[in-house]
Amino acid sequence: MSQFTFKMPDLGEGTVDAEIVAWHTKPGDTVNEDQLIVEVMTDKAAVEVPAPVSGRVVSVTGAPGDKVAVGSPLIVFELSEGAKPPEAAAAPAASAAAPAVKTAAPTAAPAVKAAEPTPASVAKPAAPTSAPAAASAARQGRVMTSPANRRRASEAGIDLTTVAGSGPGGRIMRADLQTAAPPPPKAEAADTTEIKVIGLRRLIAERMSEAKRNIPHFAYVEEVDVTELESLRMHLNHSRSKDAGSLSYLPLVVMALTRVIESFPQCNVLYDAARGVLIRHRAVHVGIATQTPDGLKVPVVRNAQALGLWEVAAEIRRLAERARTNKATREELVGSTITVTSLGKLGGIASTPIINAPEVAIIGLNKAVERPVVYQGAIAVRRIMNLSSSFDHRFVDGYDAAAMIQALKERLEHPATIFIPTVKTP
Repeated sequence: MSQFTFKMPDLGEGTVDAEIVAWHTKPGDTVNEDQLIVEVMTDKAAVEVPAPVSGRVVSVTGAPGDKVAVGSPLIVFELSEGAKPPEAAAAPAASAAAPAVKTAAPTAAPAVKAAEPTPASVAKPAAPTSAPAAASAARQGRVMTSPANRRRASEAGIDLTTVAGSGPGGRIMRADLQTAAPPPPKAEAADTTEIKVIGLRRLIAERMSEAKRNIPHFAYVEEVDVTELESLRMHLNHSRSKDAGSLSYLPLVVMALTRVIESFPQCNVLYDAARGVLIRHRAVHVGIATQTPDGLKVPVVRNAQALGLWEVAAEIRRLAERARTNKATREELVGSTITVTSLGKLGGIASTPIINAPEVAIIGLNKAVERPVVYQGAIAVRRIMNLSSSFDHRFVDGYDAAAMIQALKERLEHPATIFIPTVKTP
């Protein structure tokens, strides 16, 4: 029998190495060609790597969290008698490894619990006794599910071949794993748990640290009376069918921002640190910070200034859904020129959002609440929401940052002006 060494493939985009996220095989296992063997992550995307040959696994390189250089040995196979190894070690895998883009990790502050990694030495789990009868027999071919769900299944000791998927084409969803999860062990849990920071969580941590370390943030918070905006929102929702989706504040704020940014082009800028150049954009590509089960992602509403209100709302819903289900492409997750983040009902009174580098500004929506205020000389109950913003103080002066937020406030407090383009004086 002969051995074949499969090397870390070149995953493109100038990648020099990739991080091991999870092994789906171990030494001693027999795998078939095109069977998923390992999930790796570059700075751009998560990639599921299939086996280039059929054979028995002799050894693997690296544990979850380790980085392996492109062209370095990744896994060694023992081929069957008479089988011939591929002519090149890396070329077949590079074309076979289909990217499954999870995220381009943003630097707006995420708040999700990192999952424990799957050790490379974990033995193949036994089928849980609670598996549905329809899935008791092993599935033929590859199980359809996301890399994140594969990791969750490994951590929970669930054999995916025994789980009935409720998604399209039998795809296993997160809810299916919760149904199939075995009961927790009765043994007393340890006082502490070590969680290795890998994959998406590592990428978010690195980019947040880099943004906070390199960008001098200037924070500005302003109170906005959104009573009239709320009235308009409710009217528009009642005028549309329920199938059209409920209109939130977010698309209205995005629309207002595209009008305001015309007068503050210095805030619609990307900073190329390597060349020391500011790249000012005419088009407004708005990043929408979106919380997902795998972490915070920022899908991009492109050319938002050219879209109508319902088009913006529909695009935000479409992109958010694709981000949450790991279907967003890399093109949908990069290229924003300014970001808007909202925690909805968890928005609190104020926040200090971290700039999504290489942008120079981010706008945060806080919780809208009714409270008594002085309005037109009398005490009245009005709906109030704070806008929290951060700016790169190297390129946006405090006066300009405040003036932009005040202009945005004026549009939101007089929502009819959201639909009127800025009139430039000659």
